[in-house]
Amino acid sequence: MDVVFRDAEVVDGSGEPSYRADVAVGDGRITSIVKEGAAAGCQRPRGGREIDAEGLVLAPGFIDMHAHSDLALLRDPEHTAKAAQGVTLEVIGQDGLSYAPVDDRTLAEVRRAITGWNGYGEDIDFTWRSVGEYLDRLDHGFGGEGIAVNAAYLIPQGTVRMLAVGWEDRAATARELDRMRELVAAGLREGAVGMSSGLTYTPGMYAKDAELTELCRVVASYGGYYCPHHRSYGAGALRAYEEMVALTREAGCALHLAHATMNFGVNEGRAPELLSLLDDALASGADITLDTYPYTPGCTTLVAMLPSWASEGGPKAILARLEDEETAGRIRHHMEVLGTDGCHGVPIEWDTTEISGVTDPALSSYVGRTIARSAEMLGEEPWVTARRLLVEDRLGSTILQHVGHEENVRTIMRHRVHTGGSDGILRGDKPHPRAYGTFPHYLGRYVRELGVLSLEECVAHLTARPAARLRLADRGRVREGYRADLVLFDPATVAAGSTYEAPRTLPTGIPYVLIDGRFVIEDGRRTDALAGRAIRRAAPR
Repeated sequence: MDVVFRDAEVVDGSGEPSYRADVAVGDGRITSIVKEGAAAGCQRPRGGREIDAEGLVLAPGFIDMHAHSDLALLRDPEHTAKAAQGVTLEVIGQDGLSYAPVDDRTLAEVRRAITGWNGYGEDIDFTWRSVGEYLDRLDHGFGGEGIAVNAAYLIPQGTVRMLAVGWEDRAATARELDRMRELVAAGLREGAVGMSSGLTYTPGMYAKDAELTELCRVVASYGGYYCPHHRSYGAGALRAYEEMVALTREAGCALHLAHATMNFGVNEGRAPELLSLLDDALASGADITLDTYPYTPGCTTLVAMLPSWASEGGPKAILARLEDEETAGRIRHHMEVLGTDGCHGVPIEWDTTEISGVTDPALSSYVGRTIARSAEMLGEEPWVTARRLLVEDRLGSTILQHVGHEENVRTIMRHRVHTGGSDGILRGDKPHPRAYGTFPHYLGRYVRELGVLSLEECVAHLTARPAARLRLADRGRVREGYRADLVLFDPATVAAGSTYEAPRTLPTGIPYVLIDGRFVIEDGRRTDALAGRAIRRAAPR
């Protein structure tokens, strides 16, 4: 054996009670599990290296069901933000906007549109155009060695619409819909696990339900799943959830609800209503899962708060509207008085909208303060500050929105179809701490300190359940023959180091992480292993 974990407390991902065992790894797989008190004659495994796991928990590697590492995986070979958390697989291509499939025109547009998420990518050689080429690039990152952690990809519906229709707010023609179907089918054949949407982001939000249903039929035919950031997490949130459930039921498509939260004042205490809706759908045969992060603030770009009509035509058109006094006044009225579809149907609260990152270093003084506070310091109205930031930072500013409710967070994470997703944006001077802390925060805060979940339940939420959604036949469990994607952590000390004040602080209590049997974290430090690869969609069972 390559390595043996001796006397580990095994939490195997099933949700069943833990047990004490020796676990051996060889050739990238779990080769032997010998439980304490095994029958006489069952020899304890021996390895070239043996790790004393007394008092530590051995669990499957954590699966981040909602990640924004699309360029970070090609930019940073260490990718310690995720590796140090015990994340062994990320699902990228989220919220309907990513970098494949594209042509030269749409690549330039999408790079500009999500600069706040991933940077503009000046340091990336964009040699790919198709989904398959992007996945190949992940496989052969950093001189052909690979990437830091495994990655699965969702076809971004907004990018697909950008290719076939453009940035116009209108229904697709029959020919355009056919092309979108072809693009989605091609991406699934090339290995994507499903399709994502960002239905508060342009241009994906311009798609009506009939269009989305047709694309979901394609996804279903390949055994994939649909992962929408739906049309509202604020006013009308329940209607937005109902829309996604009904749409996917009609299409016969599995549904995974992205960052399934109930935010803003209108939804305080309403998580049970969401779960009742999901329970009714599950009881009638729907295939539904969801993910959440264990924090109350959200994180996105400032430009996403604009009304959809102000974003029609793409980044250049947005900037032109912001620079026109009359049009900018209309945008302000929609944002501050009426509530925009970009801000989930509620008027924006400048005192809860904190700037977390800018692309222009000259604007860094805004970072870490709310728009309201910066405006007060400058002696101007908040809209004036926000408008100037949008224009001068060329739409690249990111924000934290402090609009969540702790009781909703706890209620939703208990649900039987819940999984973990960081929604982590790694760029910016002051990113959301969820990017560096989601998984140890679940284990430290919500298991050990608060007891919201048992350790066995929580590990199942972070491992086997997402593996099942992704149709991974040999990951997500500590089981003989499975891939050796493993995390060894101390249940007494594991915790997120990241905070709102110091968001890039690494976690504590996770000394070992393996991907395919290779140590990516060893004795608490990042190794130089690039054990990650693209995880391609499995054929329907």
